[in-house]
Amino acid sequence: MKKRTLIICIALVLSIRLTAGDDFCGTRNNAFQAGESITFNVFYNVIGLYVNAGTAKFTTSLEQLNGKPVYHIIGEGNSNSKYDWIFKVRDKYETFIDTATLQPYKFIRNVDEGGYKKYENVTFNHQTNTAITGDGVYKVPNCIQDVLSAVYYMRSIDFDKYKPEDKIPFDMFLDNEIYHLHIRYMGKEEVKTKYGKFRAIKFKPLLVKGTIFQGGEKMTVWVTDDQNHFPVRIESPITVGSIKVDLMQYRNNRWPVSSMVSFR
Repeated sequence: MKKRTLIICIALVLSIRLTAGDDFCGTRNNAFQAGESITFNVFYNVIGLYVNAGTAKFTTSLEQLNGKPVYHIIGEGNSNSKYDWIFKVRDKYETFIDTATLQPYKFIRNVDEGGYKKYENVTFNHQTNTAITGDGVYKVPNCIQDVLSAVYYMRSIDFDKYKPEDKIPFDMFLDNEIYHLHIRYMGKEEVKTKYGKFRAIKFKPLLVKGTIFQGGEKMTVWVTDDQNHFPVRIESPITVGSIKVDLMQYRNNRWPVSSMVSFR
């Protein structure tokens, strides 16, 4: 896979399996609503000290696409301007998902990372199980997701159905390829973040080795142990050093954040 970004970092680790015959196919949204906004700070550590290297923001709105009601979800990742001379990041991801089935109809990726630029536009046809890009038509599994739509699909999953060490596989389409990955559910625990302390659901994703992230299950993710299921902390080693992603702000969430133990 090509260069990882702030948005892919968050999106990959929150995905789930979405294949024919699974309970996940057809899950209804019970976690988020139009108008929701979530912001994260990305901290980078190379010599034992974390510095604030960038931000990532996710927003959700209700729109129409080809006459169908959809959630238009935007994920944006930016490096802080004072670190742009080292590695400038200006990334934007968009997905348009069906409000009833949470399946993606369209995915747009527009990234600018240290001089590397890429634009990707994917249309999903769930009747023919195909993904149409500027490079051609690709056969995909039933209930395929993109990196951003998978985040929001995941949030409606009932994690109480799983036991620690259970694997939850998922299929994802990116860069004209299908990736078969999984997350390993690790149970529940309290986690202290820059925003506050939360009761959280913990898991480790299987990542494909890339230019920034190491392969295997070395990344750890915590999401709120309430009906919102949004991430509060991500930690991972990278090629040089490590990163930590912390929730910094949330607005217009559908449910009270009952998992919060204390604020800062």
